[in-house]
Amino acid sequence: MSEKKNSKRKLPWDLRYTQNRELSWLQFDRRVLEEAEDKTNPLYERLKFVAIFQSNLDEFFMVRVGSLTDIAALGKDDKPDSKSGLTAAEQLKEIYAFCRPYYAQRDKIFSSIEEKLAQKGVRRLVRKEMNAAQRRYADKWLKNYALPILSPQIVDPRHPFPHLNNNQLHLILTLKNKAEDQTVTGLLPLPPSLPPFLVLPSEEETLDYVLTQDLLQEKLTHIFPGFRVQSKAVIKVTRNADVSPDDEAFDMDDDYRDVMRRVLKKRARLAPVRLEYQGRMPKPVLKALCQRLNLTTDQVYASKCPLNLGYVFALAGHLPDPQEVSYTPFSPQPSARVAPGQPMLEQISKRDLLLHYPYESMDPFLRLLRESARDPNVVSMKITIYRLSSKSRIVDYLCQAAENGKDVTVLMELKARFDEQNNIEWAQRLEEAGCHLLYGFEDLKVHSKLCLITRITPDGVERVTQVGTGNYNEKTSAQYTDFSLMTADREIGEDADLFFKNMALANPDGDYKALWVAPNSFKSRIVELLDREIEKARAGQPSRVLMKLNSLTDRTLIDKLSQASQAGVPVDLIVRGICCLVPGRPGCTDHIRVRSIVGRFLEHGRVYCFGVGKDEVLYIGSADLMTRNMNKRVEVACPVRDPDVAAAIHHVLDLQLADNVRARVLNSEGVPTPVPREAGDPSVDAQQILMEEAGSC
Repeated sequence: MSEKKNSKRKLPWDLRYTQNRELSWLQFDRRVLEEAEDKTNPLYERLKFVAIFQSNLDEFFMVRVGSLTDIAALGKDDKPDSKSGLTAAEQLKEIYAFCRPYYAQRDKIFSSIEEKLAQKGVRRLVRKEMNAAQRRYADKWLKNYALPILSPQIVDPRHPFPHLNNNQLHLILTLKNKAEDQTVTGLLPLPPSLPPFLVLPSEEETLDYVLTQDLLQEKLTHIFPGFRVQSKAVIKVTRNADVSPDDEAFDMDDDYRDVMRRVLKKRARLAPVRLEYQGRMPKPVLKALCQRLNLTTDQVYASKCPLNLGYVFALAGHLPDPQEVSYTPFSPQPSARVAPGQPMLEQISKRDLLLHYPYESMDPFLRLLRESARDPNVVSMKITIYRLSSKSRIVDYLCQAAENGKDVTVLMELKARFDEQNNIEWAQRLEEAGCHLLYGFEDLKVHSKLCLITRITPDGVERVTQVGTGNYNEKTSAQYTDFSLMTADREIGEDADLFFKNMALANPDGDYKALWVAPNSFKSRIVELLDREIEKARAGQPSRVLMKLNSLTDRTLIDKLSQASQAGVPVDLIVRGICCLVPGRPGCTDHIRVRSIVGRFLEHGRVYCFGVGKDEVLYIGSADLMTRNMNKRVEVACPVRDPDVAAAIHHVLDLQLADNVRARVLNSEGVPTPVPREAGDPSVDAQQILMEEAGSC
């Protein structure tokens, strides 16, 4: 369909070596589902991968499908995509078709895992499978806690169809009035205040539990007295969540936090983009529901497994024998490069320090903040914040610093999608403690991970700069792989100081010596370095490009990478998720290799490496090579100048390039495929090796 349509269009792009962003992302989520199929993973971890796959898909529909739906509504203004030549309307059609087989595959995998978990004593039950004591326990819980807060209703001329909240589960029923022999539709929202499951008493060493939705389905005659249930199904409506604060009118006197609160309320009521159902859904009911929600049948997906698998993560605390069904426990380890008893500021003044999460603990950076908050010589602490955990020692130390009279500046991004409410609350606490809050720019998200600590000593001004590839989030630092560099490099510190001054003056276009800062210089610096490698290759000199990213979508950079390949530059890309560049296309991307790794930890670090040996330029930073990161966000990348730190980063990259267990290589069709292995080749699991190395420190 797409090739035929593209052949009729005169497009300004070469589509021979590119693929659609959305379909590439769906390939990545399919890769997550592969981990759920992998029998070498423990059973409970496999169940979590199914839940992650589904959560990913939910967000994809809310954000990406929501955005495409808005664009498709423009009609004639719906322009073709620069990587596939498809309009938004055409992309939506392909997305809907691409996703459909995923549901059957997910259902099959989920059912198989649950069956095997039941043999290990982790059993999801329905009422007929419970013993008498369990039924009594469940009935008592329903009577005391669930039934009193339910809000059932029928739909008729005097009871209009209600608003269905985004991603909230509802029971939809066909009911027959016993007295009047009349058929009506019934609706029962599952209140978010109810727990998703109930752990049942058991005399065995098992975890027996029942989903709240299944308990309620067994009590429908009590919930809808006077009616006979003819059909029942659980439904979930996914709504467009691609709402921008820029669409919300506000006065100059408004607090930006209030603007974001209004945006969050608006998100829950945006247009539907998908309907999922589990159970029996008569065709007339489905048709009426689609008409009510303004959805086509392409946007409807039937499911056999529960529609909300968020409960899976909460099962962890109830497993009867976690070691049998879960990963061997691993906690971030102390870094061998950090002396435990020596002050952090003193250590960093002597040499750069690198932390690699989650193999190494975030504690040294937290120590740095804590010591700085109490150090009488520290006069200011400045930091950019995009996402924080719900409990944050980072905020505690920043507040302590402000209360100790230090100048604390926090550049808080309130537009961090789905973390807005959390950031609003943290911003208020920081402001109350005396911190100076900045909220970035109207049309740019501040996505950089930068912290600057300034001291005044008898020797003059000293600056310590921390640059990271991931968020200042203690929780995700134990789940995501990221790099965190702490340095006393004078030039980097001066650039960081200039950065915060520019941010306070609403100036994104500063001129920096060491740092790359988007949207002004990040992309241009990468292009310059790619051109450098192209010229070296053409001159017969050694050349190389090696980058580790989450996503690659920027058309200009994709074309430049293709130019590098055509010049003979060896290009290795480790791209976890979206990759719109297709490697191995003759005459276009012959010298480009792309691989991704999906495993126990979420690969999140960004590394940009150009050149060979002493000629090498190595940076780490916060940006993926996406147009939004290059043009619509404030991003920062920092040079790695310490040879020991550079060697540590290369060790990680070398392991990932050698991985033949969790890695997949992108073939010339843009599809992730297993790494080819010869008989007798040793297994290389990069994440497992890094855990073992960290544990031996």
